[in-house]
Amino acid sequence: MTSALEELQKDLEEVKVLLEKSTRKRVRDALTAEKAKIETEVRNKMQQKAQEKAEPGDSDKPAPVPAGYTVKISNYGWDQSEKFVKIYITLTGVHQVPLENVQVHFTERSFDLLVKNLNGKSYSMIVNNLLKPISVEGSSKKVKTDTVLILCRKKAENTRWDYLTQVEKECKEKEKPSYDAEADPSEGLMNVLKKIYEDGDDDMKRTINKAWVESREKQAKGDTEF
Repeated sequence: MTSALEELQKDLEEVKVLLEKSTRKRVRDALTAEKAKIETEVRNKMQQKAQEKAEPGDSDKPAPVPAGYTVKISNYGWDQSEKFVKIYITLTGVHQVPLENVQVHFTERSFDLLVKNLNGKSYSMIVNNLLKPISVEGSSKKVKTDTVLILCRKKAENTRWDYLTQVEKECKEKEKPSYDAEADPSEGLMNVLKKIYEDGDDDMKRTINKAWVESREKQAKGDTEF
């Protein structure tokens, strides 16, 4: 019976083959994002196997948070006020851990959350490429019963965010019906990749975000290489 690691390695090889054969820039960006995601999953599986083979004596040592045992947060809700974009993450029992175990780091266009030692696990969430700039100094977190509330202070107050990230905006706009009867031949694949993004976990969204940002940076520099 084929193991999960072997299946991932086969998927990775196939994506590499497709990447070598592709010539369309958008397709290459999407495949590059998928390749990065699978490589991350392969590394995680290999680390897990290495931990399982650790010497028996290691299990006698106190380890409140097993190395590498981090749960990626993919479910959240968000809304906004005139001054803040508010992200709600439900984590049962989070109000019972020390406040210093709940850490949030902000940049002008991103934030990442790390919750340490909650029921023997760590939890993380990274959101890159926010729709609009935020104030790092004015942003903060609040821990409530079973909930972490992240408050991103808008740099431009009284402006509405229709999406949380630029990638979500791009995906939604591309879903609108096209007036052109002759669609791009690669559009079908792009629709599939957009569906993968919407249904994907935090790793998938983060890797596609990264590919999107790199693509935009290259375009800004006038790079036309496919």
